[in-house]
Amino acid sequence: MKKGSKEIIIVGDRVLIVPDMGEERSNVGLYLPKWAVERELVQGGTIVEIGPGIPMPAPGDQEEELWKPSQSQGHFTPLQARIGDYALFMRKGAIELKMDGDSYLIVPQSALLVLIRDRS
Repeated sequence: MKKGSKEIIIVGDRVLIVPDMGEERSNVGLYLPKWAVERELVQGGTIVEIGPGIPMPAPGDQEEELWKPSQSQGHFTPLQARIGDYALFMRKGAIELKMDGDSYLIVPQSALLVLIRDRS
């Protein structure tokens, strides 16, 4: 994601989220329980960037000499999340990032609870 003259590159199985700011009702119409909002256990937000996925070795990389550098680049198992999805996630797993006055959260795929996707 480009932000001014800088670019945010998300790595691995993480997503970049613009969080909802302390509202009980999310912008997609979900109501979060008061106890979850007060304790900041669960939060929602819109995914604006995703990483390439979970890195996996290429099938032919299982050689006898494991100390040699691999010639192949392997591949990534893609994430379920997509840019534009609304996500509910465990706040404890998120890392806050502030850039040019905007707040983002970097969230690992394992902290995502549910994705809401527009079917159109």
